Amino acid sequence: MSLSHFVIAIDGPAASGKSSTAQWVARKLGYFHVDSGSLYRAATAAQLVQSSDPESWTEEQLLQAAARVTFRAQDGTFVPLIDGISSDELLRGIEVTKNVSRVAQMPAVRLWVNEQVRKTAETQNVVVDGRDIGTVVFPNASLKIFLVADPWERARRRLIQRLARRPTDDEIAEETDLIVHRDAKDATQTVQATDAVLIDTTTLTQEDQVDRIVKLANAVTHRPADT
Repeated sequence: MSLSHFVIAIDGPAASGKSSTAQWVARKLGYFHVDSGSLYRAATAAQLVQSSDPESWTEEQLLQAAARVTFRAQDGTFVPLIDGISSDELLRGIEVTKNVSRVAQMPAVRLWVNEQVRKTAETQNVVVDGRDIGTVVFPNASLKIFLVADPWERARRRLIQRLARRPTDDEIAEETDLIVHRDAKDATQTVQATDAVLIDTTTLTQEDQVDRIVKLANAVTHRPADT
């Protein structure tokens, strides 16, 4: 697929800092931020309103729920709306987090999400984060990044964001177990593209990783065209 706009694809496992890093990179470059995971979360949240029994969910039901979701540009990012209403707190809730992997494994839902994400790059430069971004959604992305971090550190960061305080070791251990379990479920959708730049953020500050990606983007932008 030929791209008319600059696309930075950021992949990596759950809680590796993809979304917050992508958002910061987009701001620094003046691009739009696209969080593909928010679409899976929105579809999951919409389905939870209809049925609280995830074991019984079907692809058809999820697509019907997804029909209630729109993806709109707002303040430099794309925001999923359910029935025209934005609710980040709902999308980041425990029940959505517990069930979003199940939804993300449904092929029809993945096709729906990928279609929505591709549309965002039709009219502007974007920084896109999520799963399969550099391998399936934008295989010809201008720059591909794959973020990784130690599971314990990923759990610590996620809890700080969720609790707005320093978590205890017991809390981190419990969250680490959830992340490791999520990694196993998401393994087939978390594959590094062969031409992606691997960045281990375990010991990096977010500012450091953002600066590194911005420098890579600027290097690609100013690279002489092949003759």
